[in-house]
Amino acid sequence: MIQSYKKQPQLFNKYDVIVIGSGIGGLTTATLLAKSGKKVLILERHYTAGGFTHIFKRKNYEWDVGIHYIGEVQRRNSAIKKMFDYITDKKLQWADMGEVYDRVIIGDKTYDFVKGVTSFKAQMKAYFPEEGPAIDRYVDLVFQANKAMGKFYINKTLPQWMSRFLGILLTKKYLKFTDQTTYEVLSSLTKNEALIKVLTAQYGDYGLPPRQSSFAMHASVVKHYFEGGSFPIGGSGAIVSTVNEVLEAHGAQIMTNAEVAEIRIDKGRVLGVRMQDGRDIAADQVVSGVGIFNTYQQLISDRLKTKHKFEAQLKKIQPSVGHGCLYIGLKGSPESLNLPKNNLWIYPESVDHDQAVADYLEDQDQPFPVVYISFPAAKDPSWNARYPDRSTIDVITLLPYETFAQWEGTQWMHRGGKYEALKEQIAQRLLAHLFEQLPHLQGHIDHYELSTPLTTKNFANYQKGELYGIDHSPSRYRQKFLQPRTLIKGLYLTGQDIVTAGVGGALFSGLITVTAMTGRNYMNRVMRD
Repeated sequence: MIQSYKKQPQLFNKYDVIVIGSGIGGLTTATLLAKSGKKVLILERHYTAGGFTHIFKRKNYEWDVGIHYIGEVQRRNSAIKKMFDYITDKKLQWADMGEVYDRVIIGDKTYDFVKGVTSFKAQMKAYFPEEGPAIDRYVDLVFQANKAMGKFYINKTLPQWMSRFLGILLTKKYLKFTDQTTYEVLSSLTKNEALIKVLTAQYGDYGLPPRQSSFAMHASVVKHYFEGGSFPIGGSGAIVSTVNEVLEAHGAQIMTNAEVAEIRIDKGRVLGVRMQDGRDIAADQVVSGVGIFNTYQQLISDRLKTKHKFEAQLKKIQPSVGHGCLYIGLKGSPESLNLPKNNLWIYPESVDHDQAVADYLEDQDQPFPVVYISFPAAKDPSWNARYPDRSTIDVITLLPYETFAQWEGTQWMHRGGKYEALKEQIAQRLLAHLFEQLPHLQGHIDHYELSTPLTTKNFANYQKGELYGIDHSPSRYRQKFLQPRTLIKGLYLTGQDIVTAGVGGALFSGLITVTAMTGRNYMNRVMRD
C-alpha cells in the first residue's frame, strides 16, 4: 500500500537506496533494485504517486495527465514491452489503438499515420506519389539512427575512466544523427515542404519544431510508433498500481506527501536525505528522478554547487516547452459519442511548424502552433465498466510559462479572476478546435478545466511548467554530464533528462541508472525474464 508521509509511517533506520520522485524513471530504478534484494524507499512530494503517469479524478471523471499512447508494446519481445513486463510482473496489459494511431490535420487535408512500416510508407507515398525515394530514404535513416542509439546509452553507464577510452567509439555514429536538426535531415531528402511538415507532425511528442530539434530525438519517436500505439488497460493509473505491487512484494515502500528538503552529503559522499519536517533518513545511495534542474538547484548545498560547477552545467541546457491541457468530461459513452481511438494533430495551414511556433510566441492571439487531441476513454476497454455513460478528452497545446509568470507564488485554485479569465479564453479556443473536428460533441460537455504551466509546476515540480524535462536540441546530446553518475559519491540521476523525452525514455533511464550503480547488465536480465 502506498502510504502518506504525513501519517508518520514506520521507516527503517537506514536504506540501501532512497529514490526521490515516483515518476516512471524513479519507479523503474526502484523496482530493478528491489528485485535485486536492495532495501528501497521512494519519496514523492505530491499526494499521489506516478509523476506524469498519475491520474486525477473530478466530478465522476478520471484523466491521465501524461500518458496518451505508448508504442512498441504490441511486440511481445520488444525491449519496452519486456521492460514493462519486468517491473510489473507482466500484470500491466495494453489495448491496441487500431490501424490509425495519429491523424494529422492541416487545413482541409488529413494524413493518417498507419501501423506497420510497409503500410506507413505506402500511405505516405499515396499522399505524395512523387516522393517515393525520399520517403524510403527517410524511413531508412530513422532505423539507422535508432540502431546507433544503443551504444550511445551504453556509454552513459560506464565509469568515467572507461568512457574516456571507449566513449568516442561508442558515440561517434549516433552523434552524426544527434548533431543534425530534424529539418536539416529531411530537407536533404526532399524539397517538398508539405511532406516535411507531415513527416514532422509528431514533434509535439518531444516539444521542439524541426529546425530546432535533434533528428535523433525525432527518429526515436517516429520508430517508437511505427508498429502502432497502445494504451494501458485501466488507464495510466494501472502503471503505478501494478509496479507498486511488485515493489511491496520485494519490501520497498512508496511515500507520498514526502518532500525532500535536501540531499545530505558529507566529505563528498551521500548520507541520505533531510525531509521538509527536518527528519533525516539515512541511505547508502540516493537516486534523484526529479529532473536535473530541481536536483542541482534545490537539493544540493550552495557550497557543493560552487565546488562542482553545477550551475555552469545547467547553463548549457534549456527547459523544454511549457504546455497546457484542457481536460474535458462528457456525458455519454465513447461509443455513443462516436469518439475515435486515434489522436488528432491540428496545425495552421499557411506556415511551417517553426514559423507557427515563432508567430505564436510573439503574439499569442496568433493560431496555436499545434493542437493535440486525445480520447483516452475510447482507448481503454475497461473504461465503460469503470465510468458508465461517461467519456473524457484531452486537448493539449503550447503555453509559454512567461504568460502566466505574473501569478507565480499564488495558490492553486485561488489565483484570481484575471487568471481564470485567461484560462477560459484559452479553453474556448481549444474547444473551438475540438468542435471543428467533431461538431456532434457540442451539447455533450459536462465539465472542463484547463491546466497551465503553473499547474504543472505545482504538481510535477517542473519550474517552467515543462512537459519533457530539458530541450532535445542537437547540443543536448553533447553534454557529458547528462548521465546517471554525478560528481558526488552515491548520488545518481534518473528520468528523461538523462535519456530522452516521454515515458519510454524515462523507463529506460531507470535501466541505465541501475546498470551504472551496480555495474551489471540489467538488460540481459530483463530480456530473458
